[in-house]
Amino acid sequence: MADIADELIMMERSAEEEREKLAGLDGEEYAEQWRRWRKAAETFQAAVTEYAAREDPGMSRYDLEMAVKVAVRHPEEAAAA
Repeated sequence: MADIADELIMMERSAEEEREKLAGLDGEEYAEQWRRWRKAAETFQAAVTEYAAREDPGMSRYDLEMAVKVAVRHPEEAAAA
């Protein structure tokens, strides 16, 4: 697979950071943080869709998304690939 765009890596990292902030929250604090996480996740998803269509119409959107998530969540696996 082609190199993963840094912008996609940064967006997924941002979404993951927002998700991690949910731990230990409840009530309205949880709801507020959930909305921030959802917005970051939606931004990432839209960017993946647009990037896959723009860079290589034959590229699997799913494969691109999974490659980005592996690069962010399991960088040691991504480096070995």
